[in-house]
Amino acid sequence: MNPTVLTILISSLGLGTTLTFIGSHWLLVWMGLEINTLAIIPLMIRQHHPRAVEATTKYFITQATASALLLFASITNAWTSGEWSLTEMINPTSATLALTALALKIGLAPLHFWLPEVLQGLDLTTGLILSTWQKLAPFAILLQLYPLLNPNLLLSLGILSTIIGGWGGLNQTQLRKILAYSSIANLRWMITILHYAPNLTLLNLILYIIMTLTTFP
Repeated sequence: MNPTVLTILISSLGLGTTLTFIGSHWLLVWMGLEINTLAIIPLMIRQHHPRAVEATTKYFITQATASALLLFASITNAWTSGEWSLTEMINPTSATLALTALALKIGLAPLHFWLPEVLQGLDLTTGLILSTWQKLAPFAILLQLYPLLNPNLLLSLGILSTIIGGWGGLNQTQLRKILAYSSIANLRWMITILHYAPNLTLLNLILYIIMTLTTFP
């Protein structure tokens, strides 16, 4: 890949995450997530291999669905409450839809179906970006939204991720799929403790990223 193009794509990854970090308006946050998604797609498909093309297509469809659901949740909240602020999502239906969209984005069970298949079709460097950097922006939103989210739903997602992440990785012989199920299993700690101790969720996310950096060769 051309170094100039590669620099632009990596800068766009940083820009998208930064927009989500600093944004308090739903449209700005959504725009950051979209920039993030569109920036990684050329990195995923740069090998021009059928497996990479399939993984990129699955990733794009999944992320587009999650983005549409998140935008729908924010518009519904703005329609019912008149607020576009990230921390003013007072409509419980909108909060549940936003949590579902973010769970789909990061690959929480039972919305994890895309992660093992996508990670299997990528090279390890792009897989590392997908497993670490691409989770920062959704978690930045979750850490701001957690007082408004249903704790029982968070606990259910955590338990399902424990079961599926643990059992799913047992029967695998392919490294990337094992790493994908390991990612799903690690997310369970963050999402389970999120409502009770968000600082521990942030600490767990940092530890997860450090461990993942050492796991991907």
